[in-house]
Amino acid sequence: MRTSSFFGQLRSAYASEIDDMTFDSEGKNVLRQRLTARRKELPFLRQMMELSPEMVSVVFHQGFRFKNPALIEHLLGLESDEFPAWDTLSDSIVLEPWAQQLADELCKEPMGEWLLTVAAGLEYLFAKPERASAKDHSDEDDEDSDKDADNSMDGEDEEEKDARAREEAGQDWMVEQGFDRKD
Repeated sequence: MRTSSFFGQLRSAYASEIDDMTFDSEGKNVLRQRLTARRKELPFLRQMMELSPEMVSVVFHQGFRFKNPALIEHLLGLESDEFPAWDTLSDSIVLEPWAQQLADELCKEPMGEWLLTVAAGLEYLFAKPERASAKDHSDEDDEDSDKDADNSMDGEDEEEKDARAREEAGQDWMVEQGFDRKD
């Protein structure tokens, strides 16, 4: 799967945004609560669509189901000014009911459909194993990766494990710097 420079640049920012929202200062997983709060901020976030699409896209986290992975992988190879119209993608990308309500609201904005396309691409990349970084420019068969991505979209188990591992690594680093480990 080839990833355009547009998605390549946004992928890590999107992953960081999700990571920042996952745990509170006590190490508790608060992702659901923070996503709920962020979704309520959509009227304010709309003004950030063009400059920080990853910050707005996060409101759709876990809101997409991909029926045609080949189509989304093709999309990931496009630059932002090459995106097809959202209605050409909507048959292959299914929104959860709560996400559909947000999408309907967002599509009233001039760049709303563009943002939905960006959000779908970022969410697909986020669900890919290793965040798809090892295979970005590879011509290898991604069939097994697609199955893994579909499975990881079904729940937060892999995502929670990754987040916990990152949190543990961060705590280890802090201890190395002379701080106490938080329990």
